[in-house]
Amino acid sequence: MSAAADNTAILDAFRAAMRHVAATVYAVTTGHVGERHGILATAVSSLSFEPPSLLVCINRAASLHEPLACADTFCVNVLGLGNREIAEVFEKARGEDRFGIGDWREEHGVPVLASAQSYFICRTAHRHEFGTHTIFIGELIDARHRENAAPLTYYDRHYIDISAAPERAPR
Repeated sequence: MSAAADNTAILDAFRAAMRHVAATVYAVTTGHVGERHGILATAVSSLSFEPPSLLVCINRAASLHEPLACADTFCVNVLGLGNREIAEVFEKARGEDRFGIGDWREEHGVPVLASAQSYFICRTAHRHEFGTHTIFIGELIDARHRENAAPLTYYDRHYIDISAAPERAPR
């Protein structure tokens, strides 16, 4: 088997396996030159409690990449089940049209979804390029969480409701 065929097989296996990893859906947003920018993402993770920080991985081909690379702040909006329509608009629309529905407010210069399950506003602390993506590390400057919200979850190319999952696994 050639190296190219081997790499294709690995990539196909990786994609198939990652489709079966349930992930919370995030709307990552920023403001740049008076415009709002955002995309849906699942490659978001907490990084540290000292200082409180997140990492967000954005494909360099994504519409958000350049504005985010130029911005000082960004927001990670954790979408809840009630935000599914917003996720669907983010999938289909482009640019400012992504913000056509929902209660979007500006805080610290970035779009924040008032009805999100949670949001994390970060100051960009570091950027690191790897492969096709840039890893943005953000230090937390503001956050909010709604106790009564369940996360919007993506699994095998579909949005799913995990709110009915048992609190602990059966023994």
